[in-house]
This record gives sequence, structure tokens and C-alpha cells, in this order.
Amino acid sequence: MKKLVIFDLDGTLLNTIADLAAATNQALQYYGYPTHSTDDYRFFVGNGINKLFERALPENERSEENILKIRSQFVPYYDKHNADFSRPYPGIAALLLALQNDGRKIAVASNKYQAATRKLIAHYFP
Repeated sequence: MKKLVIFDLDGTLLNTIADLAAATNQALQYYGYPTHSTDDYRFFVGNGINKLFERALPENERSEENILKIRSQFVPYYDKHNADFSRPYPGIAALLLALQNDGRKIAVASNKYQAATRKLIAHYFP
């Protein structure tokens, strides 16, 4: 029988909040919106990046059009900078190695867009 362990990426394997904050702030600033502290982003994440952008935008600016504008700036920036500050949580690399050595398969399920998920996994967990 095969054994499989599935992990979430953001907030489980990797602490990505600082890179998510930096990329969102860059996009907000580009369009003249106020930015937020990295700590504020702990309350904005969850449910995907469009929801992140909705929560980061000023309340009266939370339209689908503005969310898509922020996304259009966020994705190219994040693609280049998603590993600037992100790091695995302590003990994660050893845990993954121990699971593999025990014959378990490992998978990641993430609501992060696929290209960024693959890039981060390849970078931190080759």
C-alpha cells in the first residue's frame, strides 16, 4: 500500500507572508493605493490571491476591475521576487526527508497559482 502525505504550501511548509506583502504593496503603490505592513497581510491572506487583493484594496475600491489591475502588476513582480524573504519553517526540510526515507509520497496542494507553486517547491525542496 502506498502512503501519501499532502501539505499546504503557504503558512505550512513556507512562511511566504513577507513576499506576498511586498508584491501586493508594489502593485497597490503602482496604482496609487495605500500600502500595508507585513503584519497586516496576516489578516488578508487565505482564499487565493484575488481575495488577498480585495482585502488589501481600500473598501470603496474593491471592484473586480481593480482586483484584476492589482493582479496584473502582482504576478510579474511576484514571479521574480517570490523567494526574496520566504523561507521554510524550522524543521520542515528534515520532516520531508524523514517522510521520504520512510517510503511516503509527498504532495503539495495550494491555492497559489501553479507556476509560483512549482517554482517555490523547486527552489526550497528540490
